[in-house]
Amino acid sequence: QVQLVESGGGLVQAGGSLRLSCAASRNIFSFTAMGWYRQAPGKQRELVAIITRDGTTTYTDSVKGRFTISRDNAINTVYLQMNSLKPEDTAVYYCNAKTIVLITPTTYWGQGTQVTVSS
Repeated sequence: QVQLVESGGGLVQAGGSLRLSCAASRNIFSFTAMGWYRQAPGKQRELVAIITRDGTTTYTDSVKGRFTISRDNAINTVYLQMNSLKPEDTAVYYCNAKTIVLITPTTYWGQGTQVTVSS
């Protein structure tokens, strides 16, 4: 069973920065992609950023230029650097990993970490 453990959330003022970490329990190259999603109260979970096995990154429009997804292969960890945070970035942030298990697409989720941005 794959475990994804997020850390780094917290309370920050608007304009501030946070870095989220997601530590995977196995080699992250075993995943076709890893990413960060977020869910604000009363809203659906949405994709924030994703990084594929070959290093291609994709961001949702609202975070482009402010957030950066990266990874450290040596310690099986994916990061989300969040700069110029806005109150609308407040949400629970979830780490996500996608792979193929016996030809079946499979997705794993972390437990989530709360990010709160005060105005």
